[in-house]
Amino acid sequence: MIVQILQIIAAIATILTGLVSLFKPESVTGFTGLRPEGGRGITEIRAVLGGFFIALGAAPLFLNSPVAYAMLGIAYLGIALVRGISLFVDKSVTQSNVISLVVEIIFGVILVIPV
Repeated sequence: MIVQILQIIAAIATILTGLVSLFKPESVTGFTGLRPEGGRGITEIRAVLGGFFIALGAAPLFLNSPVAYAMLGIAYLGIALVRGISLFVDKSVTQSNVISLVVEIIFGVILVIPV
């Protein structure tokens, strides 16, 4: 039961991240390092960090399927893997990157636990 609640929280947090990116794209600079420059940059943040994250988080809630939650978890673990490698390759070990990595690993693990 607790795992299911944590999975729902992770999905909702994914949606909230998307909503912030969709409606306030200029605010993502602090936690992503991305700068929404010009219409193209703003659209990219709204579409990828906004729309895509909203859809990724909403799908498990709407489908109510363990496979959908696992898929979201796999996505988070994939992001974490690339971020972890990139921290060293790109020499980008910063507080926000480490926090993101930890959250991605935690969400990924929680979401792939079968219930």
